[in-house]
Amino acid sequence: MASTKTNEFAELTVKELEARIRDLKEEAFNLRLQKATGQLENSARIRQVRRDTARAMTYLNARRREA
Repeated sequence: MASTKTNEFAELTVKELEARIRDLKEEAFNLRLQKATGQLENSARIRQVRRDTARAMTYLNARRREA
């Protein structure tokens, strides 16, 4: 899964953003487990996932304030 572009988040609904955040958090958890067991190949992916999660949460909070 490549890094998500910011404008992709702008097009998502609240439910889609919530689902995307849930998926990103699950991926972050799995990456942390891989790192702990020495199986992680791309350590930069942890940072990408963390930033994508923050971006999605920013858009989600903005949507909730609009409603």
